Amino acid sequence: MQVGVFYFPTDYGIDPGELGAALEARGFESLFVCEHTHIPASRKSPFPGGGELPKRYSHTHDPFVALAFAAAATKRLRLGTGVCLVPQRDPIVTAKSVASLDRLSGGRFEFGIGGGWNVEEMENHGARYATRFKLMRERVLAMRALWTEQEASFAGEFVNFDRVWLYPKPLQARLPVLLGGETDHTLKRVVEFCDGWFPRAGGGFDPAVAVARLRAAAEAGGRDPASLTTSVFRAPPEAAALAGYREAGITRVLLEVPDLDRDGILRRLDELAPLAVA
Repeated sequence: MQVGVFYFPTDYGIDPGELGAALEARGFESLFVCEHTHIPASRKSPFPGGGELPKRYSHTHDPFVALAFAAAATKRLRLGTGVCLVPQRDPIVTAKSVASLDRLSGGRFEFGIGGGWNVEEMENHGARYATRFKLMRERVLAMRALWTEQEASFAGEFVNFDRVWLYPKPLQARLPVLLGGETDHTLKRVVEFCDGWFPRAGGGFDPAVAVARLRAAAEAGGRDPASLTTSVFRAPPEAAALAGYREAGITRVLLEVPDLDRDGILRRLDELAPLAVA
């Protein structure tokens, strides 16, 4: 089992390049960064975690720019979005960003994606909450075409373009797409058009049950379960708990890098470092 971290790359936190180097030096496998393009000031959509929306949500760097700095400062660290809000992003522009980062990093990128929860945020991008997952699916399929076909085209309900050339192509022959969420609908989407599942370790999360659910969904959808990974977001930073995740067959766990200043983050990485070899 691999052990990485996730982080909201804020303008008041640690530099992404320094964070990447610090993680690699401590033996962590990966860095996944969160995304919000902006936060509408109306705040009509309630924060799913309850209470006031934390400051970090409105202060994030662009994830691809942040990861590019981390890539330049590291050699082995896997780099991922956790998650990229695909319904809020143009698929052609995003396909180029993903492919460029994967190629320039030496094939180290993993594309964690999600549908999003902030209604006003996605509406500012022209997306609708009710159809966000249909839009996400088409955009992922269109990006797959752009990454793999010499002359790509796509005809869908939401995404349409005639034959185009888009380069660079990703360095990885099959760039990993990981889908966040916990519902049965999420699992069906993972099996249909993704390469891995990206659930959150909330209350009551059982890694053995999670692995069994993904296997059952894969078999029901005619997919080889071995072709799908499970990366758990916000896994508990406890050795005993992580041992259970490893025994259950979880592929990767992501520990949280807190919303602190540079020195506070580096101290926390030192505390978490013994878990990097879980």
